[in-house]
Amino acid sequence: MQKQFIAFLKAKTSNTTSFVEEIASILDIGYDAAYRRVNLKTSLSLEESVILARHYKISLNNLFKVGNQNTIIAELPPQPKDEKALEQFLQVSLKNVQAVSKVKGSEILYSAKDIPLFHTLNDSMLTRYKMYVWLKDINEEMAHSKITFDEWKDSIPDSLLQTAFDLANVYKHINITEIWNETTLTGTLQQVLYYFETGLVSSHMALKVCQDISDVVNNVEQQTIQQSLIGAQSNIYFHLYHCDLHTLHNTIMVSSKYGKVFFQPFTVLSYFKVDHPATCELMYEFFQKMMHNSKLLANAGERDRTLFFNKIHQKIDNAMARIKMDDRMAFL
Repeated sequence: MQKQFIAFLKAKTSNTTSFVEEIASILDIGYDAAYRRVNLKTSLSLEESVILARHYKISLNNLFKVGNQNTIIAELPPQPKDEKALEQFLQVSLKNVQAVSKVKGSEILYSAKDIPLFHTLNDSMLTRYKMYVWLKDINEEMAHSKITFDEWKDSIPDSLLQTAFDLANVYKHINITEIWNETTLTGTLQQVLYYFETGLVSSHMALKVCQDISDVVNNVEQQTIQQSLIGAQSNIYFHLYHCDLHTLHNTIMVSSKYGKVFFQPFTVLSYFKVDHPATCELMYEFFQKMMHNSKLLANAGERDRTLFFNKIHQKIDNAMARIKMDDRMAFL
């Protein structure tokens, strides 16, 4: 395996100096130590293999492609444990999406169990509420804190909000295909009701968040009809599919002329990044099957499209009615 890996590295290098010297510099080891590794007299450690793979921008799966073909390597993102780490998480996402946006013809496919992230990252109360919920879930100190959303929202760092806005904006430069069903907003609405009923979000703020969700749905409907994101470049498309057959999982796939990669969530804001070519092809094929068994709402006809969005708005109206009712009952 090491022989093949070293040969692969040699093919990737563009340095005109000694390959051994280059390896020594990358690994910060002596010439003799590097020579022994290049000539297979000393085994590369896993840490050294990872360092070399990152330097030469090689998928870690290439390190093991001669091994078990049913085994793949997945990458984890930084873990956002507080406001600063959340900002770093969004900055990493911004950097990755910016790179994708520079590749002509690239596409993001989104299986939307919940409202896709970039729809919620605008200057709204919903954006701030989402950050509050994320941190309540992943920050131990905040999880045990009694601080309400109404109190916390005024302490959000401006830089965190700006990073979120920048991330939402860069999506407008990428082709987007989303797959929704009538339950796509259910999780978000359940969260609003939960935090309202526990007294961590006031009725006024809960209703404002619900109204922001309604505004998101209105924008998505408009974008579905015009088949482009509001404010997007004219040659960038937005396609929305309505899927009744398959369960949606918030899986995100990026497809470009350089290959495919997908992100599979497993906790709040944590996901596995998979770039194993064969696995990515399987996921891409599954996305194609989902779209084949779904309705492209831009072409489905006004009746089907209106019925779909009306059902979603009815869920929002029901949540708002429940908040108003509970708020009135509290004074009886």
